[in-house]
Amino acid sequence: MEDELLLMLPGPVPLPERVRAVMARQAINHRGAEFGNAYADIVRVLKGLFGTKNNPLVISGSGTAGMEAAVANFGKGRKMAHLINGKFGERMYTIGQRYASEARPIESDWGTPLNLESLKSALEDGCEVVTMVHNETSAGILNPAGEVGKICRKYDALFIMDGVTSIGGDQVLADDWGVDVAVVGSQKCLAAPAGLAAVSVSDRAWDRAVKNPPYYLDLPAYKKNAAKDPMETPYTPAVPLFLALREACLIIEEEGVDKRIARHHRMAGAVRKAVHAWGIDMFPKTDSLHQYSNTVTAACIPAGSNDKDFRGVVKKLGIQIAGGQDHLKDKIFRIGHMGAVSAPELLATLAATEYAVRKTGHQVLESGVMAAAEDLG
Repeated sequence: MEDELLLMLPGPVPLPERVRAVMARQAINHRGAEFGNAYADIVRVLKGLFGTKNNPLVISGSGTAGMEAAVANFGKGRKMAHLINGKFGERMYTIGQRYASEARPIESDWGTPLNLESLKSALEDGCEVVTMVHNETSAGILNPAGEVGKICRKYDALFIMDGVTSIGGDQVLADDWGVDVAVVGSQKCLAAPAGLAAVSVSDRAWDRAVKNPPYYLDLPAYKKNAAKDPMETPYTPAVPLFLALREACLIIEEEGVDKRIARHHRMAGAVRKAVHAWGIDMFPKTDSLHQYSNTVTAACIPAGSNDKDFRGVVKKLGIQIAGGQDHLKDKIFRIGHMGAVSAPELLATLAATEYAVRKTGHQVLESGVMAAAEDLG
């Protein structure tokens, strides 16, 4: 609709019409075959996106509920090490402080490489569980899940990975990487409404599940009910959101996982080309293990501008991009390119952002829209 903002954020993302429409139907029995079949469709598609043989469990709650479920069911009463290089790594650490016998932060500046040597030291000191955010949207950096998984296996530690903004938009190989517990949120790369989380758990992690998990986030209870015929959740689920997620998953299946990931990579590369053409610095600091995110781009706000003015110009043109969080406010802006969006939405966003760059006084080197269009055409 004309009065709807185009959301080019790191979530929530624009919803395909099919996803929106399915939520308008009459209520159904969440203990019946129709719901069970919808749940089964979700699991079938998510297994491929997670890169796992395990059946992901779907929780009525945001991605943070999935993060807390992972920590509470497998880290409660244990020594945990939390890799941090952004806001959501910090969030996982904060959750760990509620449940772990000891929550040890392994901190790097936001958007800089993780300190893997300190992780090894923490594991040598007895940490039993490691958490890491795969795709840290607060800083636009992709962290090395495979490398962390190898380290965890060497020290026989459980590896919990927040894949909230990578699963469905970038390659994730949970089983091959040695990820024991992985989490995704519905409103990010899956292009479904906010309010659901899915958690995949390895056999190794199930063997180490804690004895007294939380009541609502009791993952063994979710596993038991998901094994029923028809599939169920232990407590009343957000049925319209399940139906919407199922439709989003069917759209993903129709597109094909490989093509979907390639589309996200192509969009990310186009945005980076535009940022370079504008003469603006990317925010993250990458190395041989850490890469730029393929689902959100974080770049520095031009000198002399501020977040309110810069993003305000873009918003007046009907498009919403994200600013920096916490201490990065007024320092960076972030363009989300995840979910069902493609070249038309992305080029419109880059045109509006380029206008904001010029409007706020930055001397643009060349047209970022033209540079991006060459990759998207």
